[in-house]
Amino acid sequence: MNYRHAFHAGNFADVLKHLVLTRVLAHLCLKPAPFRAVDTHAGLGFYDLTADEAGRTAEWLDGWGRLDDPFPEAVEDLLTPYRAAVAAVRARHGATTYPGSPALIREFLRAEDQGVFVELHPADHAVLRERFNEHARTKVLHLDGWTALNAMIPPPERRGLVLIDPPYEVPGEIDRLGAHLAKAVAKWPTGVFLAWYPIKNLAAVDRMAGVLDGALVRPALRLDLMIDRPDDTRLTGNGLIVVNPPWRLAEEAALFLPALADRLARGAYGAFRCEVIGKVG
Repeated sequence: MNYRHAFHAGNFADVLKHLVLTRVLAHLCLKPAPFRAVDTHAGLGFYDLTADEAGRTAEWLDGWGRLDDPFPEAVEDLLTPYRAAVAAVRARHGATTYPGSPALIREFLRAEDQGVFVELHPADHAVLRERFNEHARTKVLHLDGWTALNAMIPPPERRGLVLIDPPYEVPGEIDRLGAHLAKAVAKWPTGVFLAWYPIKNLAAVDRMAGVLDGALVRPALRLDLMIDRPDDTRLTGNGLIVVNPPWRLAEEAALFLPALADRLARGAYGAFRCEVIGKVG
């Protein structure tokens, strides 16, 4: 994949990723102890959906744009932190803005919490630094995300999350994700990890998940959302491995995944998976 997120902001993959991220952040905020949120591949932080990049693809229309109509109450309750965070970002930066993960994380940080946003691309890092380095609770680093994953855990707070969202521009990146994730969890067994992946080659994702099932020393969830039938030639779904998930996340996913699969499907086909992997109990 050749991936610059400005072209894909607010698409169906962002919806799943950002919904799960905000569910985890909301859970972390339930306890008074401080936490740290690390985003290893942060991008620009937020995006203008009327800009040339987003306008060329208009992918957000089939992602965030399909959430205008409310879901059933139980699902809508789970979307409330996500919707509120997007609204807060838009209040700061304009009504056509869609937040990337750094902007969403910032909305959940309390005075005692810390957000660390890592970006390697020089131009994107410069924009990200301008947008977030002035905030006392956020720090922007110009660093390779895989290096940051190893270097920044465990954090001083000993509590928090790491979002791993690489661009998947080189072959073998999904296998690399599994290997790095297993090592990171072994180094910080109590941290919450969210590892995002595209589903273009379902066999590669299944292989990675199978390896993690045997390698992880902690419990995890595999959450997949398919908006079309599996097809090795194009993106038809995406997913997250969530290590040390909040205790109710599996129950919540059983509600929001089928609702998203139905709402975001390209045609008649939408599917999902919520599967426990890793060491349970």
